[in-house]
Amino acid sequence: MKSAVNMVSGARPDAQPEPPVRTVGSDVVVRNLSVSYGDHHAVRDVSFEIKAGTTLALVGESGSGKSTIALAVSRLLTTDATIDSGTADIGGVDVLGLTGQALREMRGHAVAYLAQDALAALNPVVRIGRQVSEIYAVRGGDKRSVAREKTIAALEQVNIHNPGRVAEMYPYQLSGGMRQRVMIAMALAFEPALLIADEPTTALDVTVQAEILALIVDLQERNGLTCLWITHDMSVVAEMADSVAVLYGGQMLEMSDVYSVFDTPRNPYTGRLLECFRSGRSAGLKDPFSSIPGSPSSRAPRVGCPFSPRCDGADEQCRTEAPHSLEMTPAHWTACHHPLEIGAGR
Repeated sequence: MKSAVNMVSGARPDAQPEPPVRTVGSDVVVRNLSVSYGDHHAVRDVSFEIKAGTTLALVGESGSGKSTIALAVSRLLTTDATIDSGTADIGGVDVLGLTGQALREMRGHAVAYLAQDALAALNPVVRIGRQVSEIYAVRGGDKRSVAREKTIAALEQVNIHNPGRVAEMYPYQLSGGMRQRVMIAMALAFEPALLIADEPTTALDVTVQAEILALIVDLQERNGLTCLWITHDMSVVAEMADSVAVLYGGQMLEMSDVYSVFDTPRNPYTGRLLECFRSGRSAGLKDPFSSIPGSPSSRAPRVGCPFSPRCDGADEQCRTEAPHSLEMTPAHWTACHHPLEIGAGR
């Protein structure tokens, strides 16, 4: 992995249970995924692939559908959400079709979910060691002494010093970075094929964020993890991702390797995101930051391009006709009637 800067929803009615996936570093193929909350279509016909051992970053503003996709693939959607269509193939098994025991086994084995707020995810009145060891005792069937040994080893793997002492502490006694390390240890307990990281460093300060990112990169390289990274921070994308998918209003607007997205963005929305990112890094003391006028609205009528209300180059075609995907290069496509010229997004 290289840096671009430095260069609980039910199964579909027709689904049949399948055996759980336990292959580390599996290919992931999501096809035509659509998710709705009542009459609100949060994700529409999203498709992407992640090669084994690599990281795909899902990028977009709040409300673009990033977390909904992550929760759908990990089968952690709330009961008011419905998977309307699509497949999510991990190691040859469609996890959206799993039910019963196969679904329970899938969580933690095929897919692990790393949440943004570790303090909210951990039980505040249970010691760290017990929370981690329960994974091995309940899910793995290990005896208490074996589960304890595995807990200490798991905490050591995420570079927690004196893990025996930390195991006796409560979540509130740990720093934000330490809590996130505990969450990573729990997520990787059963060597999942896919790790979904939903903005896990957003609440951390810059120094701790860098430490956590470096830790995940190291664990990924050592264990061959496949990773789906959810973020709106382009600097994190540059450090973590091999490929990037840009979302807006629940739809995919651009996808490419990380270098092409930064060097030659072809969708106007991607270009504006990068403009805002670069402005934040280079603006002077009194220089205004770049911004995208207006705000995203995933509930707006779905006619034409979803970004057209905020796009400077939108015309009547953009407002009335949905754009088709255009292949810029074999590994780079965009959904836009008027793609940016090479160099226009810099």
